[in-house]
Amino acid sequence: MHKAILPLAIAALCAGAPARAANRTDNVDVFIGTGGDGHTFPGATRPFGMVQLSPDTQVRHFRQSYPWAAGYRYEDDSILGFSHTHFSGAGHSDLGDVLLMPTGGEVKLEPGYPERPFSGYRSRFSHKDERAEPGYYAVKLLDNDVDVELTASERVGLHRYRFKPGAQANVILDLRSSIYDWSGKNLWSRLRLRGDDTVTGMRETRGWAPGRQLYFAIRFSRPIVTHQLMNREEGVDYKGFAAPGKTPADKTLVEGKALEGAFGFGTPADGTVLVKAAVSGVSEDGALANLAEMPGWDFDAERRRAHDAWEDALGAVDIDAPQPMKRMAYTSLYHALLAPSLFMDADGKYRGPDKQVHAAQGFRFHSTFSLWDTYRALHPLLTLIQPEKRNVDFVRSLVESQKASPYGILPVWQFAGLETWCMIGYHAVPVIADAYMKGLKGFDADEALRAMTASAEYGPYGGLQHYMKLGYVPIDLEPEAASKTVEYAFDDWTIARMADRMGRRDVADRYYKRAQNWRNVFDPETGFVRAKTSDGKYREPFDPVRSNFGSDYTEGSAWQYSWYMPHDNAGLVKLLGGDAGLIDKIDQVFDAKIDRTVYAHMEDISGLIGHYAHGNEPSHHVAYLYNYAGAPWKTQARLAQIVKSQYRDTPDGLAGNDDLGQMSAWFAFTALGFYPVAPGSNEYVIGRPFVERAALNLPNGKRFTIRTEGLSDANPYVGSVTLNGKPLARSVLRHEEIVAGGELVFRMQATPNRDWGKAPAARPYTQTAY
Repeated sequence: MHKAILPLAIAALCAGAPARAANRTDNVDVFIGTGGDGHTFPGATRPFGMVQLSPDTQVRHFRQSYPWAAGYRYEDDSILGFSHTHFSGAGHSDLGDVLLMPTGGEVKLEPGYPERPFSGYRSRFSHKDERAEPGYYAVKLLDNDVDVELTASERVGLHRYRFKPGAQANVILDLRSSIYDWSGKNLWSRLRLRGDDTVTGMRETRGWAPGRQLYFAIRFSRPIVTHQLMNREEGVDYKGFAAPGKTPADKTLVEGKALEGAFGFGTPADGTVLVKAAVSGVSEDGALANLAEMPGWDFDAERRRAHDAWEDALGAVDIDAPQPMKRMAYTSLYHALLAPSLFMDADGKYRGPDKQVHAAQGFRFHSTFSLWDTYRALHPLLTLIQPEKRNVDFVRSLVESQKASPYGILPVWQFAGLETWCMIGYHAVPVIADAYMKGLKGFDADEALRAMTASAEYGPYGGLQHYMKLGYVPIDLEPEAASKTVEYAFDDWTIARMADRMGRRDVADRYYKRAQNWRNVFDPETGFVRAKTSDGKYREPFDPVRSNFGSDYTEGSAWQYSWYMPHDNAGLVKLLGGDAGLIDKIDQVFDAKIDRTVYAHMEDISGLIGHYAHGNEPSHHVAYLYNYAGAPWKTQARLAQIVKSQYRDTPDGLAGNDDLGQMSAWFAFTALGFYPVAPGSNEYVIGRPFVERAALNLPNGKRFTIRTEGLSDANPYVGSVTLNGKPLARSVLRHEEIVAGGELVFRMQATPNRDWGKAPAARPYTQTAY
C-alpha cells in the first residue's frame, strides 16, 4: 500500500504536516484503479470538487488514449505534468486542462519522450518517491530534481514545488496538452499576464463535449522574474497586425491554438515556489474570484482542510473488516464521492448545455453525470451517505439543465454543463425518481416530472418516436435497438412510480404500460432479448454472443442484456418457465466456458466470469436475480465469486473502468450485504456481507448498523437474518427500515439455507406478480 511507503525524500516533503491518529482516510488507497483499465487518478481533490489536480503520465492521440483516460497510468515511469481536471474511471475521456510542470535550470518547451530522459520538460519518477491520500499527492521528479506536493479546495488547486539549492526555478504552462488529443482539438486559447504574480487565460476545445470553454487564473507565491508567452502554431496564414512587443518576453497577452508559457522565479532562497490555480466555466474574472476560496499560502493548512473534508465525507460509514477488505471498502467509498462534480463559480454562475451563463438560485450546480452507469448504484448510495442537500443539488442540476437544453431533455452524459450524447437511455429519470420516492425535499416535483416526461417523449432521441409508436425500438431504423428498448422500459417504470406517488394517475398509467415494452423484444423461444425490425420480426441471423458498436446491444451481447428488466423480474421468471428456468439461465451466464477472444474487440466488456462481465454495467445486477427465483443462497455464492475475482487492493484492482464511481458503489453496497437492483422501488435486495461490521451514519442523524456473525471464507452462506432483533424472512431490505435506524444481523454458515427467501412473499418487488 503506497501510503505506508515513506522514503526520505517524501518524508521531507511531509515534515510540515502534523502527526495524527489513524482515521478513515488512512484506509483509502487512491492508487487502486490507476493500473489496468480502472482509469482512476491519484491526485488531489475534494469530495465532488471542481478541481481534480493530478499527474498526467502520457497524452496520446485519442485512438491510442484508452489506457490513459484518467491522464495517469500506474505502469508508467515518467510524468508529463500536473493538470487540473480529470475524470475518475471513465471509459472515454477529455480534460487534462491547465498543465503545469516545474523544472530547474534550462527551460525546455517540448514535453519530450518517455523513452528518452531529458528530452523535454517531462521527468522520470519512482513509485518509491510517490505518496498520495485523499486530498493530497506528492512525488519527486527525478530528472527535474523537484519535489512536488499537491492539494486542493473545491475550485482551487495548490502546488508546492521545492527545487534543489541554487537551482533556477521555472514553471512551464502548456495549454496544448489535452487528454484524448487530436490535431485541431484546441479551437482557441488565451494567456494574459496580470501584474507580476498572476496569469489568466482560457481554452476552448472540440472534444467529447464540443465547444467546451475552460477559464483559469494562476497566482504564484513569488514575483515572476522572467516570462515567455508563446503561440507555437505553425502555418498560420493570417497573423493580423503586429501587437506591441516583438518577443515572447515582451508579450503580456497572447492568443492562438497552441499556447505555452514559461515563468522564471530566479533562485529562491528557500528553493520553494507555490502556485494556486482556480478554474471557471464562465470567465477569467470568475476564475480570479474563485481564487479567493484559498486566500493564503499555508500549504499544510490547506492539506489539513482537504483531509478534514474527506474524513467528514468518509465518516458516513464506519467499517470493521480485515485490512485488505477494509481498504477496498473505504477506497470504494472514496471513489463514489468524486462525482458528480461541482461546476459553478463562487458567485453561483455556471455555463449550461446551451453554452450560456446561468446563475444557480438556492442550489449548487453540479455536472459530470455519467448516468448510464451511475443511476444503478452510485446515486442510490449517495442518498444514504450524503446530506439531503447534496442529493437535491444533483436533482436540481439535472432539471435546470433540461430547462436550458436546446432539445428540452435531461442530461444523457454531461460534463462541464455540456451534453456529450454518450451512451443510451434517459437515465437522469431514475435518479430523480429514486430521490423523490425516498422522500427528498427541496425540489419542485411537478417541474421535475415535466422534465422527465419531456425526455421520455422526445421522438428524435434514440429512436423514441418508433418506441412510442411500436412499443420497441426497431433495429432497421436505430442501432443497438434491443438495449434501448429494455432500458427505456425501466426508465418509464420509474416515471410511473413517481407519478403514482404524486397522485398523477394519468401519467402513471401511461408509463406503467410503457414499462412492459421489454416484453416486446424478449423471445421466449430462445430465452433472450433480441432486436426486432419495424415489421415486427426478430432480426436474423441471431448469435447471442455477438457484440459490437451499432449491433443489437450497447456494449454487450444477448448473454449480458437479456436479464435487464429490473422492475419486473417476476415477468422474466414466467417467460423462462418458472424459478428453475431463471436459475438455470443465470447459471449458464456464469458457468459458460467461452473463448474470451469473442469479446476482445469490445474494450469495455471486461471482468469476465463466463458471459458475466463485471467490468461493464449491464451485468451488475445479475448475481442478485436468484433472489427473484427464491434462491438467495445462489446469489450469495456468486457474490463471493465476483468479489474474490474482480476486486483487489492493488493498482490493477478494478476489473474495468470505475465509471465515475459505479464499480465502486457496487462494491460498497455488496460489502454491506445488499444492493439496489431497481432504483425507485425503495428496496435493496439482500446478498451477503463481506465486512464484520458496518454502521451507516445517516444524513438524518440516525445510525443503521450491519453486523455479521461467523464471517469467514469457510462460511459463505447466510444462515439467518434479523432486523432489530426479529427474524427477517424476506430477502429484501426496505429504504424506510434503513433510514429509521436499527441493526441488521447476518449469521453466516458453511452450507446454503435453501429455505430462507424461497417463498414468493419473501422475494423483492416486481411490477407484475410472481
